[in-house]
Amino acid sequence: MSAPPRLQGLLAPVVTPFQPDMLPDADRFARHCQWLLDSGCAGLAIFGTNSEANSLSATEKIELMGRLVADGIPGAKLMPGTGACSVPEASQLTAAAVKHGAAGVLMLPPFFYKSVPDEGLFRYYSQVIENVGDSALRVYLYHIPPVSQVPISLPLIERLIKAYPDTVVGLKDSSGDWNYSKSVIDAFASTGFDVFPASETLLLRGLRAGGKGCITATGNINPGPISQLYANWQGPDAEALQQKVTQTRELVQKYSMIPALKAIISYFAQDQAWRAVRPPLTELPGEQEAELIGKLEELGFDMPGLR
Repeated sequence: MSAPPRLQGLLAPVVTPFQPDMLPDADRFARHCQWLLDSGCAGLAIFGTNSEANSLSATEKIELMGRLVADGIPGAKLMPGTGACSVPEASQLTAAAVKHGAAGVLMLPPFFYKSVPDEGLFRYYSQVIENVGDSALRVYLYHIPPVSQVPISLPLIERLIKAYPDTVVGLKDSSGDWNYSKSVIDAFASTGFDVFPASETLLLRGLRAGGKGCITATGNINPGPISQLYANWQGPDAEALQQKVTQTRELVQKYSMIPALKAIISYFAQDQAWRAVRPPLTELPGEQEAELIGKLEELGFDMPGLR
């Protein structure tokens, strides 16, 4: 099987809806994914941080992937998160993603043990790639040291690219450190390595430096304006478009991100079921939700076509 075309532009780490019994709600998940694609997302980074991925079992993730494809979401639009603490679990998830024709996988480093050497991280990624053993596999590294506490260094990236030039093809940077993003772009973009900052606040800066888009939590709620910025980043209105999406992002990130995103979707979809989060997370408190929605409406924010 040949690999699908690489994704560029806006990718959303899709939030995962839950039923009253706390099982994943596959129907709402598929509908939200379709709305995101219809609203301008180039791809869907399902099972990312904001998907509550590490509150889902491997079995649940594999079943949800299958349901999405069965419900008409193209596998080529998916970039599932498949990183795990163990090589066998990461290999199982990654193989399932390739089977469904995913454009790539977004792989956390093994995040339980801290202060591990690059040699250990190289062996982890290498063993997963070798276990899957499929030329269609495309791996995007996931650098999120504020959460994982396991950074992905430039020497590690260089070694992985050299060992697997057709497989290790990009990175999502959730460090919040523009200097890191820029250093990865400067070092590797010319070789075809795709870098995605994790916030649309850096979208224009990233594109101008040689990045390929962004994989951002607020892509779940604001896909239209963010994708409009991506489409017009070389145009005369780029700075104004950047300011507009930055304003929304900076407001939402003042709150606990996952419950805030779900509260926003719940409000604009008029669907209270969307507020549910899995423990240990809790819903956004009512007073915070009212405050957030009020401020969004003051900005003229909307989610057209969601309801």
